[in-house]
Parts: sequence; C-alpha cells; structure tokens
Amino acid sequence: MTIKRALISVSNKEGIVPFAKELEAGGVEIISTGGTSRVLEEGGVNVTGISEVTGFPEILDGRVKTLHPNIHSGLLAIRERESHMKELEKQAIKPIDLVVVNLYPFKETIAKSDTTYEEAVENIDIGGPSMLRAAAKNHQYVTVVTDPEDYEKVIGEWKEAGDVKLETKKQLAAKVFRHTAAYDALIAHYLTEETGERYPETYTVTYEKKQDLRYGENPHQQAAFYREPLVPTCSIANAIQLHGKELSYNNINDAEAALGMMKEFNQPAAVAVKHMNPCGIGTADTIFDAFGKAFEADPVSIFGGIVALNREVDEETAEKLKQIFLEIIIAPSFTQEALDVLTEKKNLRLLTISLEETAEARSKITTVHGGALIQDEDLKGFLDADVRVVTKREPTEQEWEDLKLGWKVVKHVKSNAIVLTKNEMTIGVGAGQMNRVGAAKIAIEQAGEKAEGSALASDAFFPMKDTVEAAGEAGISAIIQPGGSIRDEESIERADALGITMVFTGMRHFKH
Repeated sequence: MTIKRALISVSNKEGIVPFAKELEAGGVEIISTGGTSRVLEEGGVNVTGISEVTGFPEILDGRVKTLHPNIHSGLLAIRERESHMKELEKQAIKPIDLVVVNLYPFKETIAKSDTTYEEAVENIDIGGPSMLRAAAKNHQYVTVVTDPEDYEKVIGEWKEAGDVKLETKKQLAAKVFRHTAAYDALIAHYLTEETGERYPETYTVTYEKKQDLRYGENPHQQAAFYREPLVPTCSIANAIQLHGKELSYNNINDAEAALGMMKEFNQPAAVAVKHMNPCGIGTADTIFDAFGKAFEADPVSIFGGIVALNREVDEETAEKLKQIFLEIIIAPSFTQEALDVLTEKKNLRLLTISLEETAEARSKITTVHGGALIQDEDLKGFLDADVRVVTKREPTEQEWEDLKLGWKVVKHVKSNAIVLTKNEMTIGVGAGQMNRVGAAKIAIEQAGEKAEGSALASDAFFPMKDTVEAAGEAGISAIIQPGGSIRDEESIERADALGITMVFTGMRHFKH
C-alpha cells in the first residue's frame, strides 16, 4: 500500500514545505487547511483546499473545517474490509493515507503572563486531535506524523519502499496518543486551576523528557529526567549546565534539595547538601564568608557533596570552592574569572539557575506502588508560625537569630530532625532518626564544644523531656519546636530548670 493522498495542517510550520515538496514530487495529492495551505502555496506546493474535499466552507472563524465525514471516513476506513471501501465509493470519498498535524499552541499561549482566559480557550484545538486520533487508530493503513523530527524518517522509508514500515506506523501512532494525552492533560490542568479546584476526582499530569540518565539510584536501575511543560523558572529542571559531567539521578535529587533550602534565604547564603540533607549552611554579608561557614559546619561530610549559593560566584569564592571535591556547584551566575578557576576541574558540574519565583504553593507528587500521594509544597516559614515563648526566660537577640535559622533549616532535614545553629551557621544536624532524642544526640555530637550557647530546632514536638535534658547537658541555651505534646509541661519545666529559653511555633515540618 502506497501513499497517494496526504492531509497537512500544522501549527508548527518548521520543515513542512520541503516535506510537502518531497511528497508532491512522488505524486502525492496534498490536502491542506487555512494558514498551512497558504504557507505551502507560497512555497510552491500545489494544494487541494479542505473545502474542496468536504464540499463545505470553513466556518466559525475556522473553528469548523476538518470535522466532516469526507475527512474522517477517509481516515478511518479499513482498506481490507470490502464493505468499508464500497461505502467510500458510494459516497465518493477518497481514502487519506498520510496525516501531518500538530496542534494549536496551547502551552505557548498560557505561558505568556498577559494571556486572557478567552485567548487560552480559543487555543484549544478540536479538529487537530480528532484527525490525529482517527489516523492513529487506523495506523495499519494511515501514517500519522505530529512531530517535525519524524519527517525525514517517514520520507526516507516511503521513498525506499513506497510506504512507511508498519513498525514505524505503530511507533508514530503511539507518539500521537502520547502527544494528544499530554495536550489534553495541560488543558485539564489549566481549566481546573481556573476553577480553583485543588484535588479533583481525577488528577492528570504530563511531563516532557529532558534527558535520559545513565542509570537511577543504582547502576542496575534505568532512569530518565522529565520536566513540567511550564517548568518554574527557579527549578533544577530549568537549570543551565555550564560545565562538567552529565547529571545523574542522585545529582538531580540532591540539587533539588539544595535549591529548596537556598530559597529560604534573602541574605547571602551557602548550602552544602549530601544525600538530600544539609551538611552545612552558612549566612553572612558576602557569599565568600557564607560558604566559609557552610564548610566549617561540617568539613568532612561536604566532601563529594553539592553546594548551592544564592549570589554570583566570584574568583575568591571559586578558589575556595576549588579546594574541595564537589559534585555540583549551583549559583545564579559565575564571573568569567570564577569559571576560569572552576572549569579546570573537568568533571565538576556548574549549574546556573534563576532565583526569581513567586511563593505560590505547587503540588508535590510522591508515587507509591500502584498510586500517588499529592500535597502542597511546604512553604510556611517563621513568619507564618504562631510563635510564642513558653519558658520564663525570653531569648536574647542573638538567640532569636539562631532560632530563626534553625527553623528555616530543620524544615528541609529528613525526620526525625534536629538542627543546631550558632552565629549564622549550622553546627550540628541529626537527620532521619527513628526517635527524636537520637537525632538530638547525633547533632550534639557533631557540634562538639560549639554546642555551648547554641540553639536547637526540632521539626516536631518532644514526646517527653529527654531531648531537653540532652540539650541542657550540651550547654544549648535555646530551643524552638512546634509544641503540642500532651507532655509539653514536662519539657517546659525542665527547660526552665536548666535555664533554657524555649519557643513554640504551633507548626510541624515533617519530611519523610
């Protein structure tokens, strides 16, 4: 079976004229619509207008042009079924053997900040998906192309054998249904957001492949990296890699964790991450000093880690970064001098990322076997909490600063989590423990003598007073925690007895 008749109607005109010329040179009749027809004719291609095929004009400002039996019967007829072919002959309908369609630019339309609701709705394609689905359903007989990247392969097979291979037709059909499903998912998401529904009866999302990965968490696991069609500006999925090896699955997870922590800070800040937990965070008046504090917080764990900075990296900071083995450095920008220093390490990945983003809560999806959990991002901070001092002693000005830093950081540490802070830096992190006092002991051990006079932040309440007692033994002077335990009074009384000031936030920050 050969291609005798093709229908072309594309929003993306890239490469369509030379593709159509190849078809025309091979004796294929070209049917086309509206804007595509004009482009083809201007390119020297003979075109049969859609109205000549349907016997009906394009109406309603082009909303109705291809939704006609003369089109869809030509697409859906089973060529080997005698009754179908007789019906076509009776109705004077010719089969269509090739469909080349891509859809109205709905994604591009809603990506514009000034797009109105009416403009978005007008860019919902109806006829295009209908033709694509009809052709893809009947792919044994109809070749269907929606991606300009496939033009060369289709032309090549057709010129070689007079038709496109069945295996290729199947692949193209599958691609069509992925394309239309993604298109519909984006429309559904947009309209659902417009209605204000947060968690509707069905939840459909779509992602576009950014890259294949060498492997997943471990070498025996295959993996790929996908991103949202309208990816947020401040996102690892939108990062630009300037240098270094290809990102791995674990790199991307760690980089995402580092970016989430970096977003907490307005002042110059440096975040060092290992296995999605912070191993050191520092703030200062300059990014050089901020990184110095992040490094000092845990000079052992930072080895092989990821560093994120929220200011441009200059030559002085680059020289300090270069002294350590790091997997990735993330920053809004690098000076040329800094790049000259850091690119001497050929495997070091350098990423730039925009820090501009609204504080709008987005949905986070976590898959479970056979399902998914969906929740809003945890964007609540110190100013959103119901902060109150529950002990007799009020925090000093320095203790307040240490408590605020600890509360920012502990939100990003795997539960059960305890973070010790002092003088604009973390000094101890206890992450992912099965009991809270165990997390406290790890953080205190890491801090060592620095624990004296530091602040302790806990992601959830103390079920008993043992964490307060451990803090007192280490010389910790201030504690911030959500409160809410039935045994809160025991912890408060013990803090008072030890001279520790304690603040309740009324807000938990579990991170599993």
